[in-house]
Amino acid sequence: MIKVTRLNGKSFMLNAVYIETIESFPDTTITLSNGRKYVVKEAEDLVYEAIQKFYQSVNLLGRLQVEDKENEEK
Repeated sequence: MIKVTRLNGKSFMLNAVYIETIESFPDTTITLSNGRKYVVKEAEDLVYEAIQKFYQSVNLLGRLQVEDKENEEK
């Protein structure tokens, strides 16, 4: 689960496994696999980082893959 904040300031937990897309319109919009959409205050990059940390915490994404991606960006 990742913690995100609605535009009205209320935070909630979202199951990152069901996230299909993250877009900025300019507000960050998260679309789940069931078609439900959430508009959140956090920037797209911050949501992406939170998802990566969640995947690592449940061992869905190995640390090596994340380190390789970070090295490519440098």
